[in-house]
Amino acid sequence: MTQEGIIKTVSSSQHEILASIIHLYCPSGFDLDPTYSKGVFYRNGVPEPKYKADLTPQQDDVMPCDCRSLPFPDGFMSSIVFDPPFIGASIKDGKTGIIKDRFSYFPNIPSLWKFYTESLSEFHRILTLNGILVFKCQDSVESGKQYITHTEVMNTAYKQGFYTEDLFILTVNTRLISPNQWKQQHARKYHSYFWVFRKVAKTLVGYPSLV
Repeated sequence: MTQEGIIKTVSSSQHEILASIIHLYCPSGFDLDPTYSKGVFYRNGVPEPKYKADLTPQQDDVMPCDCRSLPFPDGFMSSIVFDPPFIGASIKDGKTGIIKDRFSYFPNIPSLWKFYTESLSEFHRILTLNGILVFKCQDSVESGKQYITHTEVMNTAYKQGFYTEDLFILTVNTRLISPNQWKQQHARKYHSYFWVFRKVAKTLVGYPSLV
């Protein structure tokens, strides 16, 4: 194999990452995107999912539903790609700020993580055994406190009955930054993560087993 043909863990293109994940784990493409939004994932050759859903659909072919309560029977899906909100921050003086105006957000990080936990539980329910879940997430700093979200997602997924197959890192050269974030206490995060989880059987103590 040439160097050019090697699939890398780090890329500046989310479409390259998604294409790599499809090649390695979902050769038929993704079954479900429960946070479809405007479908920005599905460009540059990344195929559309079979089922599209969102809390507030922006297209006619997207079904309205909460990703924590999906209208599918147990074990119905073989693959899911999940791009949830990643911002948890309170609103001060009635102002949301440029970041929160552009992206969906939760009032704080604990409530965001609770949303992740409930979503993972629902995905585990509707995935078939050995089904694949792709979970995009990003670490953050809120009120001077570090929240290492990608580790929280991994640990929660493990407890839900998922095995970690892979981790891809998406890098960017620039980021949208609110004026009130110019003063730094920590290094700015110019990357996000794509976890690749596989649903596996649970052991008697509640942790996943590969058998």
